[in-house]
Amino acid sequence: MKKLVILTGAGMSAESGIRTFREAGGLWEEYDVMEVASPMGWAKDMKLVLRFYNERRRQLEGCKPNAGHLGVASLEKHFDVHVITQNIDNLHERAGSSKVLHLHGELTKARSSAYPELIYDIGYKDINPGDFCERGRQLRPHIVWFGEAVPNMDEAIRITSTANIFVVIGSSLNVYPAAGLIEYAPQGIPMFLIDPNEVYVPSRLKVEVIRESASKGMAILTEKLLADK
Repeated sequence: MKKLVILTGAGMSAESGIRTFREAGGLWEEYDVMEVASPMGWAKDMKLVLRFYNERRRQLEGCKPNAGHLGVASLEKHFDVHVITQNIDNLHERAGSSKVLHLHGELTKARSSAYPELIYDIGYKDINPGDFCERGRQLRPHIVWFGEAVPNMDEAIRITSTANIFVVIGSSLNVYPAAGLIEYAPQGIPMFLIDPNEVYVPSRLKVEVIRESASKGMAILTEKLLADK
C-alpha cells in the first residue's frame, strides 16, 4: 500500500462545531488565546485556564466526526494512512483512523505540571485545582501551548519524509513548526491542499488545491486518489 500522510488543522473539525481562534479575530471561544494557551497565562490564572479547557472538553463530548473525518478513515482500505493533526480533539480516532499523531496535545488527557512524562487519560472529565499527579503536583491540560516545544515534531517529520502522497486539510499553514512539515515531503510526490480559504503555499511546491470544506474536499480527493490507483 502507498503511504498517504495527511496533515489536518482546525478547518478539519470546523464542520463538527469546533471553532478556531484564527477565525474569531484572535479570540478562541471569546478568550484571548494567550491568556488560556501559554505558560504565562497558566502562571497568571490557573483557574481560568482549567475552566477554559473544561469547557472545551464538555463541548467536544457533544461533537461528532464529520464526513471529512470519516472520509480520511475510509481511505485506510486503500492506503497506509498516517494522520498528523494540529487539532487537540479526538474526532479522527472516533471516526476510525488508526494512526493519529497529535502535534499539539490531546484534550482528553491531563499531565503533571511538573513531570511532563506523567500523562493520564481523563476522557471528558474536568481538571480542577487540587487534582494532583501521583507525585503530588497539580494536573494541567495535556496541550502544547504557545512558547512550548512540540515533542512529536521529530516523529511527524519522520513520517512525512517517507510519504508517497501528502495532503493538507484545513490548515492555514501559519502555525510553526507544524506548517513547515510540507517542506519535508519527498520531492515529486503528489501533494494536495483542501481548504475553502486561500492558503499560501511556496510556489516551488507543486500542490493541487481543492478549494472546498473538509467534507466536500475529501469526497473530491478520494475520487482522485482511487482513480489514480
